[in-house]
Amino acid sequence: MQRVIGQGFGWASRLALAGLLALGGAMGTALAQDNRSSGGTVGETHSSLGAPIPWGLGLQPAGGPVKEAIHDFNTLVLWIIIAITIFVMALLGYCIWRFRASVNPNPSRTSHNTVLEIAWTVVPVLILLIIAIPSFRLIYYEDRARDADLTINVQGRQWYWHYAYPDNGDFAFDSRPIPDEDLKPDQPRNLAVDEPLVIPVGANIRVLTTGQDVIHSFFVPSLGVQKYTIPGRTLETWFRADQPGVYYGQCNQICGTNHWFMPIMVRAVPQAEFQAWVEEAKKKYAANDGTPAQASTRIAELSR
Repeated sequence: MQRVIGQGFGWASRLALAGLLALGGAMGTALAQDNRSSGGTVGETHSSLGAPIPWGLGLQPAGGPVKEAIHDFNTLVLWIIIAITIFVMALLGYCIWRFRASVNPNPSRTSHNTVLEIAWTVVPVLILLIIAIPSFRLIYYEDRARDADLTINVQGRQWYWHYAYPDNGDFAFDSRPIPDEDLKPDQPRNLAVDEPLVIPVGANIRVLTTGQDVIHSFFVPSLGVQKYTIPGRTLETWFRADQPGVYYGQCNQICGTNHWFMPIMVRAVPQAEFQAWVEEAKKKYAANDGTPAQASTRIAELSR
């Protein structure tokens, strides 16, 4: 029995070492902000980028480097869980077969086993290290933008989103869902909005979030961005869309009776189209009474 346990411990140790050696390459590729368009084995069942599909399985396809890193970490943990499950099932099956009553009428009364106790202490620690190291790297990678190309202020309100562009004239606008009776055939229910958040493709977008009333959550799955909007605090995160298109999200913090009324629609466009939209937006939202601009200025001051 000790020989079997020792072999199992050696197998687990080699698995842990192989995982650590492979870790640098897998996560390094993701943290280098690659431009792959899907998330590997998970998420490939989705055919539409940036939106959920009926009976979808796995994560949404990645629209940028942050979600790519999330995909890689998810795949790593999945394979670790698969290996653990196979090992435990194999060990359990062996014990059931080897120590069944018909061939082992007098079971051992051993109360302590040094090799076993060391194994079931060291192996879980190694597994946790394999998971913890890339987990911490991913958290710091998502934390804030390096060399951001554009800053957008996001304020959660009951129950709609307020966006401001301090780098482009400090104009601001509100974003609300489109009523069911006004939806067009290509607009998804409870996800389409009247004023989407427009960003340039390939730009690192710094997002500064705050809340006006209660805690909301700015969450766009395909871009790998999720950040709370907390009243009195300014939090930072970032994302990048490597492909033009529309990316949908929703507030996933239960923020009141109209919680469902806070969809997010991010439209990624080429740089030239974005600049044209900015010039048009400056004129379009200049008719506001100044309150949005003052609010966005205050958010920018809090972030300094």
